[in-house]
Amino acid sequence: MSYDIFLALVAFAFISSITPGPNNTMLMASGANFGLVRTLPHMLGVGIGFSVMIVLVGLGLMQVFDAFPVTDRILKVVSVLYLLWLAWKIATAAPKLPDAPETGGVPMTFLQAAAFQWVNPKAWSMAVYAITNYATVDGDRSMLAVGLVSLVFGVVNIPCVGAWTVLGQQMRRFLTSPSRLRVFNVVMAVLLVATLYPILWPDGWNGGLKF
Repeated sequence: MSYDIFLALVAFAFISSITPGPNNTMLMASGANFGLVRTLPHMLGVGIGFSVMIVLVGLGLMQVFDAFPVTDRILKVVSVLYLLWLAWKIATAAPKLPDAPETGGVPMTFLQAAAFQWVNPKAWSMAVYAITNYATVDGDRSMLAVGLVSLVFGVVNIPCVGAWTVLGQQMRRFLTSPSRLRVFNVVMAVLLVATLYPILWPDGWNGGLKF
């Protein structure tokens, strides 16, 4: 991988990781509701889970979708239903103020966050685009390049998603009443639903899966 291509990869990793999407929306909501420390497993699950996803896509996982087109439709349905369920959970979460006693609400775990990448339309589009453009040359895919792409995203992604978590945590100082926190959660839920547009309009993100 040339130096210019490497810089382009780093830039793509940063821009795609820092811009709004399902992961960042949920991390911002989690930061506001649970704080930074309790959201750390969620953050690490996103970063590490997505890096693993890139490796598996680079190993040829996309060939499964080419061989069995119906899996595209299945993934689309699962993604839509799961994101809608998550949006509902966020919107209906019991407001918990920073100094209030613990409630039944809990942040997403490491494994849940890692597994979520497989039904996250933005994660799929990022992984496919990264492998196609930065790990494949003249139709040949270098596993060393796949590993480098995965490593770059792992290094770049976690600080980016961490920034969204911190932003949510900082908003806690303004969410000083149950009504404000409830409104915030509803807004986050609406934004999460809005991230479904790449599935409904596949050209929404470059390189996205064409369901």
